[in-house]
Amino acid sequence: MGYESEATRFLRELHASHPELRELRSRNRATWWDRPQDAGLQRERDAARVPQGAYVYFPKPSRNAPQGDDRS
Repeated sequence: MGYESEATRFLRELHASHPELRELRSRNRATWWDRPQDAGLQRERDAARVPQGAYVYFPKPSRNAPQGDDRS
């Protein structure tokens, strides 16, 4: 067998020693993720979406802000 990370080994051993976790994981996934989607609600969300601006990590500079070094 090839390389197997410590995390993968841990999960394999955990599932081997606790087989009930697979069923619990499936049940919890169904609780939060595997739900029917409402197409009308999704259309409303899409229509309300606001486009993201170009300056997402810092504020957009104002028009009056200095543009560089004015020394010549």
